[in-house]
Amino acid sequence: MNTKQLASMIDHTLLKPDARVDDIRRLCEEAKEYGFASVCVNGSFVETAVRELKGSGVKVCAVIGFPLGACSSETKAFEAREAAARGAEELDMVVAVGRLLAGDEDYVREDIRNVVEAAGKGALVKVILETCLLNDEQKILGCRLAEEGGARFVKTSTGFSSGGATADDIALMRQTVGGRLGVKASGGIRTRHDAETMIAAGANRIGASASVAICSEDRS
Repeated sequence: MNTKQLASMIDHTLLKPDARVDDIRRLCEEAKEYGFASVCVNGSFVETAVRELKGSGVKVCAVIGFPLGACSSETKAFEAREAAARGAEELDMVVAVGRLLAGDEDYVREDIRNVVEAAGKGALVKVILETCLLNDEQKILGCRLAEEGGARFVKTSTGFSSGGATADDIALMRQTVGGRLGVKASGGIRTRHDAETMIAAGANRIGASASVAICSEDRS
């Protein structure tokens, strides 16, 4: 895989609480230079990113219920509706982890569905499972509920918990969703080898804050 192909699969991410507008502008410039799939930002920066990326082909992704997933379903839906209205084309929502751990399938499914419906047709929804907190059975259940709720992707991690993406988790998620949903690997992906390992395991999107370093290892 050449660097251009790899870059086209990366969500260039900046979700630090101390990020400033100038940092988001720099993120967008890097995304345009390298041809990343999207920039992934907190909701308050959606309009800035949309403005900076206009006409570039790089999408804007906003996080929803981030990073805990423990806010109310109504709050997540409001966030999703607002982000989509401001121009976000992709939304990465955090699953209600505690509800998933408790086996509350109806709540988790409807929580996801509420975000999907609030996003409307304009924004693709990815569900962050926070796989480091789940056993394999719970990961499989999370994938199934994401699909039943109408999401288009399942994603490993926020990057704010106790662990990130692993190749084993990606393989399990891909086996579970088949070709019906996308699989996004995020959390702890810092090198080209890391990214290519996740892609080989079944990921078709990578979330990384080290995107420039990953793609600068080989600009061929």
